[in-house]
Amino acid sequence: MTAFALYRLPYEQQCTLVEQTADAPQELDSCVDLNGSTGFVVAPFSITPSTPLLLIRPDVVNSFPQAEVLTAAQRVALLCEKLMAAVSTATSAVSRGDYAIDFANFLSRLQAGEFQKIVLARSASCDLPVSPLAMFHRACTDYPRLFIALVGTPQGGLWLVATPEVLLEGDGTRWHTIALAGTMRLEGADLDGEGEHVLWSAKNIEEQRVVATYIAQCLARFAADFHEEGPRTVRAADLVHLRSDFEFTLQDNGGVGHLLQALHPTPAVCGLPKQRAWQFIMKHERNPRRYYSGFMGPLALNPQSCVPMAANGQSSSVSLPASHLYVSLRCMQLFSSHGVLYAGGGLLRESQEEQEWQETEAKMNTMRQLTRMKTGE
Repeated sequence: MTAFALYRLPYEQQCTLVEQTADAPQELDSCVDLNGSTGFVVAPFSITPSTPLLLIRPDVVNSFPQAEVLTAAQRVALLCEKLMAAVSTATSAVSRGDYAIDFANFLSRLQAGEFQKIVLARSASCDLPVSPLAMFHRACTDYPRLFIALVGTPQGGLWLVATPEVLLEGDGTRWHTIALAGTMRLEGADLDGEGEHVLWSAKNIEEQRVVATYIAQCLARFAADFHEEGPRTVRAADLVHLRSDFEFTLQDNGGVGHLLQALHPTPAVCGLPKQRAWQFIMKHERNPRRYYSGFMGPLALNPQSCVPMAANGQSSSVSLPASHLYVSLRCMQLFSSHGVLYAGGGLLRESQEEQEWQETEAKMNTMRQLTRMKTGE
């Protein structure tokens, strides 16, 4: 095995292991090259020589119950150790003071009218007393609503992801994407529910509407028809977000890569105008995002667990080759000595620096909880 992707779809009770047994994963020049491809996609925020767009070839694909992952996927443990030791990083934690400087820089451009929205991300280090496979298993147990993936490649290293955001999924006939933005933390009695009592601020509502409008504009170029529902409140770990769902058919099902090229990166992780926001982030954000806020997932695969998900979280009975591509949020890269956490937040003109810092802390906590030792471990 030279590369692997171990993943669990939201609301599913089984995991899937995709293995490439020889050579390194294929490096692609752009999302357009995904047209007609099959495998597990690992895409960065921005394609560079150090963070290529990768396609893990599905030489072996196996599915097994979630409860059996620690034994059924044990053969990936050795490769995890090798990848953690082999890949070095220059990424370091962003201090509170450095974040304040970056925030002021980003906000000044918003207030000058250069951007309608822009996303500021940061990184932080954490200890890793728990094995990668154990963290994956814990994520599957603790976060049933999220897409969970543990992915290892020679080029990109080892990443653990627990994300709520669909970029694109479907069976080649019907397709689905979402606009997910706005963030609030659940506390107290609200942790027992789905966030149904949350009152959203005007800032959060506007941020989500910006993302939804952009996606609708993209779909108008590629979809034969599309239907939007929402926004509604959805829970992801101890956070809630505003979500709109889009169901559609494509004018050309062979052109999925072109749609991905238009969608990624969405305003939820980049900003608007998209190209100018992307260029500003690449130049001024303190640390490179690498595979954080990229996307990953199975593309045109058909293991038992790969079935399209309806907006209500229920699986359909379709058994065609399925794609489930998720934005790589709530993620960390794993090294032999530590982990590097990533999180970001969408900034508007009225954004407040302390609130945005606390939002990134809350988002990072989703992954931090997986690294903490529990009694008996």
